[in-house]
Amino acid sequence: MTQDELKKAVGWAALQYVQPGTIVGVGTGSTAAHFIDALATMKHQIEGAVSSSEASTLKLKSLGIPVFDLNDVDDIAVYVDGADEINPHMQMIKGGGAALTREKIVAAVARKFICIADASKEVDILGRFPLPVEVIPMARAYVARELVKLGGQPEYRQQVVTDNGNIILDVHNLQILDPVAMEKNINALAGVVTVGLFATRGADVALIGTPDGVKTILK
Repeated sequence: MTQDELKKAVGWAALQYVQPGTIVGVGTGSTAAHFIDALATMKHQIEGAVSSSEASTLKLKSLGIPVFDLNDVDDIAVYVDGADEINPHMQMIKGGGAALTREKIVAAVARKFICIADASKEVDILGRFPLPVEVIPMARAYVARELVKLGGQPEYRQQVVTDNGNIILDVHNLQILDPVAMEKNINALAGVVTVGLFATRGADVALIGTPDGVKTILK
């Protein structure tokens, strides 16, 4: 199976966690896009969705799925999104698509977080994938210097502006042995909006696409 076929398999497998009459949190990226396609098959059974990016919002609306503002929603039953990396503790690196802040907010509200990913995203130690950090533009140089002190090599993601109007620093060469501590340390830096470590709030269920089928991992 191709990587895209694995992504499609887990996107459709996530549909089993969607209950009729609920509002569904929807992530961003190529794997989440397959989930949106699957969700459209039961759009008349759900109330609608809360989206983590402008791109996902456009896709949801194009398929006739109502999209709610998170401020108008009290409860999200389930949030389905991909990951750039996921470790055995269900902690993740996210933000390759620059939607990490909104993804983290929706994940915080959701009662259950379903991570959908192909097997290439599984790692023992996070950090092979560069760690995205969303930063207010005026703080870019300062935050970069602080990230160097933490052992990383930050790189400004050129010509990328987040949906919130900020920039992304991708931090290379980090071996993240304590993801919770690293998340707290980076989030505490002045000018950081959020870091793409989903460690404090990890996934509850991981659906991993493999050549032998979809593997389910529970927290």
